[in-house]
Amino acid sequence: MKIGDIDLGERPVMLAPMEDVTDHSFRLICKEQGADMVYTEFVSADALIRSIAATTRKLHIDKAERPTAIQIYGREAETMVEAARIVQEADPDVIDINFGCPVKKVAGKGAGAGLLRDIPKMLEITRAVVNAVDKPVTVKTRLGWDHNSRIIVELAEQLQDCGIKALTVHGRTRSQMYTGQADWEMIARVKENPRLTIPLIGNGDICTPSQVREAFDRYGVDGVMVGRASIGAPWIFRSLKNAASGCDAPEPSMAEKFAMLRRQIAESIDRIDEYRGILHIRRHLAASPLFKGIPHFRDTRIAMLRADTFDELSAILHRVEHDIIPELSDSHKL
Repeated sequence: MKIGDIDLGERPVMLAPMEDVTDHSFRLICKEQGADMVYTEFVSADALIRSIAATTRKLHIDKAERPTAIQIYGREAETMVEAARIVQEADPDVIDINFGCPVKKVAGKGAGAGLLRDIPKMLEITRAVVNAVDKPVTVKTRLGWDHNSRIIVELAEQLQDCGIKALTVHGRTRSQMYTGQADWEMIARVKENPRLTIPLIGNGDICTPSQVREAFDRYGVDGVMVGRASIGAPWIFRSLKNAASGCDAPEPSMAEKFAMLRRQIAESIDRIDEYRGILHIRRHLAASPLFKGIPHFRDTRIAMLRADTFDELSAILHRVEHDIIPELSDSHKL
């Protein structure tokens, strides 16, 4: 699969853009674990052109994580064009436009998935950004605004006509937010359209190797994007990539998984500061499957999510890794 001149190989598996999740450290670890392409946190066009420091920091890309896409969102073509030109100076491999974020503070203001209610403006923004930059431009969007306006098959063609080089479709409407199940049959209908010639990337509920194989074999997508299942579990890309490519790379050990979480904590602290860095990483710890299914874990979980120093948090993780999990494993042998 290619996006412009960027060759991602056969059956690529990608890290989805997620606010407060896909920072530089997390992207790099996911890349090391097998992600074929990674996306930044989404970037507000309005904040970018005002040079808001927290936003401009999101543009940093390490050469080891490439290929990397920077995703932008906004509601006006002029602002989006100016932001895209700023982003181009950061030298991403791809510039992605967010037409899929469903949260109220974005969609409710007419950006992200909110533009699914104003298709002419969505197409205006897309054409303007494509014409303003030299980098390949892609789009990520949803099936439609609600169940009665699932317009993605026709919309995909229209976006292609604007000049985008690939399209990612999340298999839900904006009204669904993240509830219910992603409709991969609808994603397949987009791919089956003979007039669609750009690569189609499917997104939504990809958590297991069998789901990755089904996405490619049954639904026919060119690539797969993984979002929420990777939070607190960057190692998921190793098994998903194995399933997609037929490789047989060994699964990371429990020690390696804990080492990845510790690395995220340390690098988050280095990037910001100890207090805010730990606040940032709590979402990964809360979601990590490493701690699911451990009996009587509530008090430990609370302590872990309340820890506000690296030493305190590291000590809790050490106890879980070396005391609680081995004890649980031993009890299963009885």
